Amino acid sequence: MSEKSEKKKKAPAPQPPEEPVSPAEPEPDRDPAPEPEPDQAAPAEAQLEALRAQVAEREEQYLRLCAEYDNYRKRTAKEKGAAWSEARAETVKAFLPVYDNLERALRQETSDEAHRKGVELTMQQLKKVLADLGVEEIPALGQPFDANLHAAVMHTQDPELGENTVKEVYQAGFRLGERVIRYAMVVVAN
Repeated sequence: MSEKSEKKKKAPAPQPPEEPVSPAEPEPDRDPAPEPEPDQAAPAEAQLEALRAQVAEREEQYLRLCAEYDNYRKRTAKEKGAAWSEARAETVKAFLPVYDNLERALRQETSDEAHRKGVELTMQQLKKVLADLGVEEIPALGQPFDANLHAAVMHTQDPELGENTVKEVYQAGFRLGERVIRYAMVVVAN
């Protein structure tokens, strides 16, 4: 190569003269962030989409967690109610032998009226406590036999009573709401 061609290559290209900016003129509005190059925009868009997907996933996890907690709260409330009902029924069942003994004591003849009055008052108080707890005696005497409420311990023939009628009650039955705590032990006619 010749020296002239090398000088041409090394010589800087002429620059257009810069216009002096006066201090009174404001600078033109410029974007604070320069436009990304087209090859840089694709990774930024991909990163944005990945973040959006992550936010959507976290939101879904949050909603599922809220639903799980709501179900847990409802389930535990239901279990708590069932446990309370079960405990109440078991407690009442534990007092039923006391009821039976007081009932037997009232059937016995006694010459001591004060004793009899005391047993009657105790029985009334026990009946009131049971009623306050929502326990009711299952009606049996003279009623049609119902296997859902009564337990037949004997059958007899009695022309005065209709078919499958409870003639006698050996042991009173009780229920708490719709739940039978103890079936009535009965004698069924015909």
